[in-house]
Amino acid sequence: MKFLNIKINMSIQRTQAIKPSKHPYISINPKICGGSPIISGTRVRVIDIAIEYDRRGLTPDQIVDAHPHLNLESVHDALSYYYENRDSIDKIIREKKQVVKRIAQKTPSILKKAIG
Repeated sequence: MKFLNIKINMSIQRTQAIKPSKHPYISINPKICGGSPIISGTRVRVIDIAIEYDRRGLTPDQIVDAHPHLNLESVHDALSYYYENRDSIDKIIREKKQVVKRIAQKTPSILKKAIG
């Protein structure tokens, strides 16, 4: 029985020592992108990755192809962060779409005017 206790304690210590942070590739800094969560070391926002994946239908591999300075791990971490905070991030997306819609209503498209 004593041997079993030692083994359990060693296992607990090992687990605590190697426990990674929840989102090692995501950082938030009020001086970068207005404090929006980003992939660390870049200015790529989690919200942009979420839109490319969830709204545009790109796969994580396609997102990496579009942003070659990113790696697959960071894209998956951004998606994980998005799904953990989906309600608040989706709310921001909806609000930004409304702002764009209001601007589009106030300012006619030069291209549409040129095409006729």
